[in-house]
Amino acid sequence: MPVLKLRHPVFALVLLAAASLARAEPDLAAPDAAAAVAAGKITLIDIRTPPEWKETGVARGAKLVNMLHPQGAAGFTNALLEKVKGDRGAPIALICRTGNRTTQVQRYLQSVGFTQVYNVKEGMAGSAAGPGWLKRGLPVETCTSQC
Repeated sequence: MPVLKLRHPVFALVLLAAASLARAEPDLAAPDAAAAVAAGKITLIDIRTPPEWKETGVARGAKLVNMLHPQGAAGFTNALLEKVKGDRGAPIALICRTGNRTTQVQRYLQSVGFTQVYNVKEGMAGSAAGPGWLKRGLPVETCTSQC
């Protein structure tokens, strides 16, 4: 277990370093993300943790990739690549609780070659960017597989 504990802080440091180097844009409002997912134009990636998925459910159609991956940044990146069939150019939208973590992960992904990374900055619970997926009444599914 000590190895897992060490990897999370390392991943956080990688994210912070990447955040200072890459841009953090573009953003998507939650309703726009929901419409794009429903139309098959974007892959929504929920980067929260399993307890968070269980607590609130997940946005309909979201793929789950825990940003605190046991294998650190490389494991997270590989798990995400699996969700988009290895295509770093595939349009993806990131969602977390309030948009803070997604901003950092967006920058990280851009720094490692992902070219179409959108941020649902209001997140599931809302933030200064907007009321959030849940308060907007957008579709949510119960988390059953990875929670």
